[in-house]
Amino acid sequence: MVDEDGGRRPDWLVGCRDDSPEVPGAVVLPGAATRTRAGLFAALAAALALPTYLGETWDALSDVLRDRLDAGPLTLLITDAGHLLADEPADQYALLLAVLGNLAANAPHPLRVVLGEAAPS
Repeated sequence: MVDEDGGRRPDWLVGCRDDSPEVPGAVVLPGAATRTRAGLFAALAAALALPTYLGETWDALSDVLRDRLDAGPLTLLITDAGHLLADEPADQYALLLAVLGNLAANAPHPLRVVLGEAAPS
């Protein structure tokens, strides 16, 4: 896996051109399932066995992910990441990055997010 972003992204966010990078221990979310905020929340809830009381607000997501990060480090791998929140207004992607960035900066254990993207053919 190669970080091809020349350091422009924060340390916790890694982009790579391999849609199926090998990231040991990562929780994998298929990009196609994350095109909407509801889809992203459902994919995270299923993959991380998040509590059923998870609402569909960024604050609720932040709370349950912070609880998850209390238990140990977390690496999320989003395959075909070009789909991530593609059917939402652009501000939703920015809000997701803000939530994840805040968690990465303040959670008791590390958070890492890997955005896998298929290389152009």
